[in-house]
Amino acid sequence: MPTLFKYFKRTFDDYKVLVRVNTEDFTGTELIIHPDGKIEKTEMEFDEEIFDDLAVDEFEEAGAMEFNLYLIGNT
Repeated sequence: MPTLFKYFKRTFDDYKVLVRVNTEDFTGTELIIHPDGKIEKTEMEFDEEIFDDLAVDEFEEAGAMEFNLYLIGNT
């Protein structure tokens, strides 16, 4: 069975945060894109409330393409 990911993003004043969450085990990846183009990548472990937490923090659902384009640029 394929892994199902959900993607989220939020733009702050001078940087953007993208989050990928594995819906099966609540692991994921966070990318922080700085104005100078630098990308920070952090592997994360979430809990079952991650989707509520993201909503409270005003993240919106995003697509896999945007996340993966930044991820490729970080490798």
